[in-house]
Amino acid sequence: MNSGTLYLIPVPLGEDSLTSVIPPDVQSTAQQLTHFIVEAPKTARAMLKWFGTPHELRSMWMAELNEHTQEKELSTLLEPLLAGHDVGLMSEAGCPGVADPGANLVRLAHTRGIKVAPLVGPSSILLALMASGANGQKFRFNGYLPADATARKEAIRKLEQDSLKLKQAEIFIETPYRNGALFDSLLAACRPQTLLTVARDLTTADELTATREIAQWKREDAPDLHKRPTVFVLYAG
Repeated sequence: MNSGTLYLIPVPLGEDSLTSVIPPDVQSTAQQLTHFIVEAPKTARAMLKWFGTPHELRSMWMAELNEHTQEKELSTLLEPLLAGHDVGLMSEAGCPGVADPGANLVRLAHTRGIKVAPLVGPSSILLALMASGANGQKFRFNGYLPADATARKEAIRKLEQDSLKLKQAEIFIETPYRNGALFDSLLAACRPQTLLTVARDLTTADELTATREIAQWKREDAPDLHKRPTVFVLYAG
């Protein structure tokens, strides 16, 4: 028996219009599937209802994959695929496998000869880079910076040095309730002429994308980033 296909299904980043960020073909694929691997079943069921699935939500096969999933559990998640079922992999927001625990499952799927099909949708990381004006030909995504204030400033200085030396855009994120502390650390640690992009609530009605030199950010009121999904782009090149 041929194995099924693992579809990487993107979802909106916020309360935005579904048709503005998810192509019709992606919605159609999601509607056909009855097997899903998701970060949180409750959120996934709400998203599938929004996608317009014709299937009864309670009848679907749905398994969890999140930061608490152990590597030894991944093989079990692939069993429906090996039995011939197509399966959709969904994140809480954006694209599966990018800054997301789904990458581990995708890697294992390749080793088992399972076809992996990425579908088009919004990536906050790429959208922030596109809108930043930083070097789109050379960039690095750094994930989360240290929570400790001293270690965070050291990490920022290192990123700034790398950006200056390599002419490289440095992209990172933070837990939303710590966005303000990160923003303050960036203003304190970076050179006045370094560019900082703040990309908040991307693709939503409250979207804000602004690029300023650090010196200019210091002269302006700080943007409202508290508990709001934000991507930061640093460019000293």
